[in-house]
This record gives sequence, C-alpha cells and structure tokens, in this order.
Amino acid sequence: MKGSRQKLILELIAENDIETQNQLIEALAKSGMKCTQATISRDIREMRLVKELSPKGVYRYAAATSESADHSERLRTIFRESVTSCAHAQNIVVIKTLPGLASAACSAIDRMEIRDLVGTIAGDDNGFLAMRDNAAAERFCEEIGEFLK
Repeated sequence: MKGSRQKLILELIAENDIETQNQLIEALAKSGMKCTQATISRDIREMRLVKELSPKGVYRYAAATSESADHSERLRTIFRESVTSCAHAQNIVVIKTLPGLASAACSAIDRMEIRDLVGTIAGDDNGFLAMRDNAAAERFCEEIGEFLK
C-alpha cells in the first residue's frame, strides 16, 4: 500500500501544482486513496520531496532529481527562500516561514545534519525545532540570523 501510495503521489505532483499537504490529501482521495496528514508528512520526508517555484509563480511539491547540482544546496536554497525569522525560548526554536513553506524549511533543516537538533515539527508557516539545550537553541538562531542576511 505504501509503495502504491508513494507512486501515486509522484504522479500527482508531476501532473498538478500541489502546494500543500491538504491539497495532496484531497488529490489522493479523488484518486481513491484515503490517508491522514501524518502519513502524507512521513511520505514527503521519506521521498525527499521538495518545494520548487512553478512557472505559475507558486511553490509546489516536486521530486528531487539527479539533475539538480547538489541536493543539500537545493534544500539550503529552499530554506533561505522560505524562512522569514527565527526565535528561541529555552531549547525550543520557532522559525516563521512564508505561508505553506514550513514543511519544506523543516525538511531542509532535518537534512542539514545539525548536531544538537533533536527534531522538527512543521505547521503551515511555523516550524518548531527541539534542540538539545538552551545554548544550542541560541547558537542556532544566531547562525540562522547570519544565514538569512
């Protein structure tokens, strides 16, 4: 079931400008496959889907291709283009993104192999990052501040 769902996801994002997980869930349902947001989120992460700018000027899900120069650099670019601010409270970091891009930003962060990162949770335009300690959260926000300049 997982394999057929992921194959269908690739077909749907290749044929349509799907901007959000909810749009993807709806497209899957129209194709006869019901699934939850949590399942879609795991599929997006496992399949390493990224968001790219479509010819229509909207960000849409796309499969990373071997033609892209460097996968990690592409993720960093997505991160730079989606994150608008970063703040921390103790060991929790909150990143603000453009609408619909928190998932792409958190995916990019997850793949940056940050030593003190415990995990990320993405909403629509906010990402929550759990860091090992308060100092790590503060350092991360300082680095992101420099990164966004």
